[in-house]
Order: sequence, then C-alpha cells, then structure tokens
Amino acid sequence: MLELQGVSRSFGDRRVLDDVSFTVGRGRLTGFVGGNGAGKTTTMRIILGVLSAHAGSVTLDGRPLDGASRARFGYMPEERGLYPKMKLAEQLTYLARLHGFDKGAASTRAHDLIDRLGLTERADDPVENLSLGNQQRAQIAAALVHDPEVLVLDEPFSGLDPMAVEVVQGVLAERAARGVPVLFSSHQLDVVERLCDDLVIIAGGRIRAAGSREELRRAHANERHEIVVAGDMGWLRDEPGVRVDELAAGSAVFEADAATAQRVLTAALARGPVESFTPLRPSLAEIFREVITDEVPADDAGRTQELEAAR
Repeated sequence: MLELQGVSRSFGDRRVLDDVSFTVGRGRLTGFVGGNGAGKTTTMRIILGVLSAHAGSVTLDGRPLDGASRARFGYMPEERGLYPKMKLAEQLTYLARLHGFDKGAASTRAHDLIDRLGLTERADDPVENLSLGNQQRAQIAAALVHDPEVLVLDEPFSGLDPMAVEVVQGVLAERAARGVPVLFSSHQLDVVERLCDDLVIIAGGRIRAAGSREELRRAHANERHEIVVAGDMGWLRDEPGVRVDELAAGSAVFEADAATAQRVLTAALARGPVESFTPLRPSLAEIFREVITDEVPADDAGRTQELEAAR
C-alpha cells in the first residue's frame, strides 16, 4: 500500500499542499481529481522524490521511500519526456535495459507493450513523428516497460480518442489485477468514474474527500429519488417537504428525506400503478462540485515557483 500522511509543501509564503493524507491500495485503481492548481502534480512529484515534502511522510507497505524503492515505480508525467528523434521500439527497449533487463527481455517487453497499446505499425517511427494521441500511448508504455510495482500517472488519458481510452483503461486494469497500486489523475471525470475503485478529491492543496466510489456516493447522497408512474405526477408540486427537480407527464425526480419519500410513494400507489421508484446516488461530477465549492483559484505565480523548483 502506498500511503501519504500529513504531507505539506510550500513555495515561498504560499502553501500548495496542506496536511495531505490518503492511501492507494494494492490492486486498486485510485483516481486523483481536482482543478488546475489544486495540488495533484505537486503531490505526485513528492511521491516520486522529484520534490521534497516540508512535512509528512510517504511510505510503501509501511516503509519510507528511498531511491531503490522509487526505481520500482512507473511514472508518467503530464509533460511528455521521451526522446523525440529516437524510434519508439528502440527507446522502450533502452528504458527497459536501464532498469536491468537484458537486451532480449527488454526488446520483448517493448514490443509486447507496443502491440498491447495498438502501436505496432508505429514501432519503427521516431516519437516526434507520432500523433499526439500515439505519443501519449508511447509515454504510458514507457511508464510500464520495466514492470513497475507501483504506477503514478499524471493525466494518462489526455489527448486520447475514445478507442484509445478503452485500450489504456484495459492496460491499467490488468496491472491493478496483478496487485499493483495505481494512482492516476484526470480531468475526465466520466473516465475516472468508470475506471477507478477509489477516489481522492483535492482542492486548494487539501484533501476534500477520499474513499471508494460507493462510500463517497453514500456519504454525499442528497436524498434524491426518481419515480415513474402510469399517470400524471403534477400533484407532486404540492407535497410538503418535497423539492421537485424534474417533472414530466409520468415521471419525476425530487429531493426529500426518507420519511417524505415514503409518503410520496404511498400517495403515488394510491393514485395508480408505480413502474419504478429509485433512490438516485450522485455522480462523480456532482460530488466533485459539492466538495470544491470553496476552492481558491489557482495562483499562477505559485505554479511557476513549483515548476522551477522541480527542474
């Protein structure tokens, strides 16, 4: 398990991370979401040792991280970092050899990943000749080629078309199934909601919510219900304690506490058949909006300081 406890970091007088704590379980896909400047990339750089924390700790299975343990990590930065003029297969083979694989094993690993990520026809192309989407796939292959024990990926789905997103999702799910902790950030909340087991939401440098998808949905449920009937639902507007969000001829979405919702169901049944009555759990996008309502806008000067410190 990858664990952060009380991690804080400042740039000058601006605190960009404030008591950040969360875990990434083995075999779990953990989505890390937040607005621009929220602290995602800074957190990932501290995990990788690119930046140091001013307070707190990062451990793997209870042990502090050092250079040897971080060498077993796979990291994909948001900024592309491959050698542009080097051929794709040659470059991945080279990266695998840097991690101790012999030439044959390194080449096999490189070509297996190229095939799995749908880049077979581009294996002998220089990286700079690849499309932006294929460069993103190549960057993901580079993070995976040495068979890492932990994966930390910053915006891995950026620039990918829907088919490529599905391929990358499959690759990451396969790694998690082997027991690898996978932490990935993304602005594509629909992808995060579909893929992740656990979710961490950060805003203004502080963790605002963390847990499994279902735990967060239960915690942030706002007692909304959908009812579908054979008749008309116009009478619902006059029910006390009910806030109607959507109303159609034979259906309604409304917010009410449990007792009031039960009263609505009883009243609907008295009027005729009820086809369905369903509690609605919030989407990830709705939870995200709820927990970051007080986020402080990103400070461009602070972001510049962070980038300079990481160089």
